[in-house]
Amino acid sequence: MKSISILGVFVADLCFIGDKIPSKGQTILGKKHLVGPGGKGSNQAIAAARLNGDVSFITKVGKDSHSEMAFKLYKEAGVKTHSIIQDEKLFTGVAGIMIDKDGNNAISIVSGAAEELVNKDLDNHIETLKKSEIFLTQMEAPDEITIYALKKAREHKCLTILNPAPAREIDEDNFKLIDFFTPNETEAEFYLNKNIKTETDIKNAANDFLKKGIKNVIITLGEKGIYFANNKENFFLEAHNLKEPVIDTTGAGDAFNGAFAVGLANALEIKEALTYANKVAGISTTKLGAAASMPFASELENY
Repeated sequence: MKSISILGVFVADLCFIGDKIPSKGQTILGKKHLVGPGGKGSNQAIAAARLNGDVSFITKVGKDSHSEMAFKLYKEAGVKTHSIIQDEKLFTGVAGIMIDKDGNNAISIVSGAAEELVNKDLDNHIETLKKSEIFLTQMEAPDEITIYALKKAREHKCLTILNPAPAREIDEDNFKLIDFFTPNETEAEFYLNKNIKTETDIKNAANDFLKKGIKNVIITLGEKGIYFANNKENFFLEAHNLKEPVIDTTGAGDAFNGAFAVGLANALEIKEALTYANKVAGISTTKLGAAASMPFASELENY
């Protein structure tokens, strides 16, 4: 198996579950409250490690109860932590998550210590990148280090995956650093500044991204599955057929990205890796929480 390195953010998730997500100025009574580990990069690292991936996580946390929770989880999952920086002067990030009865969510994140990640932090752990063959990141860490890391990953011949969430501006010249680009429909709309509703819209959007220099585009479509395109082929893949009801979509995109990285690490063909990632993401929606919902390899075999 090829080794995977992931740059991202860990936050403690504060989940509030109720019949609906409150609108502006509205107060509602919730049904349940959970506190658990989250952050897109962290979730992706856990997803990949639970699928038996060889995963190193690069981030910065405080020295507090939230970071203790993170290190405990990484030990249980098998995530390598030698590139996690602890700074006792900073606080570990937190996220507030509202979840409705259909599993839809709204999220606000304060990245905390991870917001202080700088290029020098990556330079100090450059051996992690050098030893990796696949590099995955998102847009929760500061833009400067995210782009710097993509450049360094390319420099060290890593296959690069960018999950552009939350959607933030990317300079046009930097799209060529991306081997696999994995936006959802909303994020794709942000980067192209146009509505994406129909199958034709989705296909045209993927072509627009390819013209920017991205090598492979994967637009995730929730319950409708995914659309993949590169300069040689394109296709839709349906979402995995679930045995259980969807109860929480939080972290499904992270499950998908972590699993896709593992699929590539296991030398699966792209379509096989995407089918595998779809299954992992689907199973994650049948559980509550973000990191807690990431499936283990044994669950896939028995599902």
